[in-house]
Amino acid sequence: MAEKKTVYEADITPLNADKIGTKATGHARLELQGDEMVVTIEMNGVPANSQHWLHFHGFPDGQDAQVATAAQDANHDGYVDLVETEPVSGTTMVPFNASPEHMRVPEDTYPVADAQGHFLYQKIVPLGTLRNSFEKAFHDRELHLDKRVIYVHGVPDDFKLPDTVQGAVAGHTANTTLPIAVGKIRKISES
Repeated sequence: MAEKKTVYEADITPLNADKIGTKATGHARLELQGDEMVVTIEMNGVPANSQHWLHFHGFPDGQDAQVATAAQDANHDGYVDLVETEPVSGTTMVPFNASPEHMRVPEDTYPVADAQGHFLYQKIVPLGTLRNSFEKAFHDRELHLDKRVIYVHGVPDDFKLPDTVQGAVAGHTANTTLPIAVGKIRKISES
């Protein structure tokens, strides 16, 4: 008997594009089967030659997360920063870095875009370990992917952001955490 397979996808669209000068677009696919989650995220139009943090965000209480839009620019500085995404998108939950299952967000193991502003992230994540880490952090073993959104973050360190842009995390500046693209995760199929 074949193991159940559930597929989730997200179309990732630009955020803050008018300010950063690039339109980051892409697609994410998360396949859960057995004790594995196969993650594929491909992006184009991101700032070139830069590392880009990727995560899914959501609400620990099960509320359905939504993508942030320009309407979330609460301080009207022209940027939607990490802090301003939280009312609609929730908190950072699982990073898509070298080892998502350990849920260590501030790391330098995220994908780096090439000179054309493209990257392809592919990772096989052990679901048991991820669920244990998730339960420790959020008191729930279920990932509830269809209630989450994916964010792509990051502009180069030398990109000048106004002081009003917030989001510094564990020694990383708001340049690292500035949201540049977002997509709502939806369930595509279950077999």
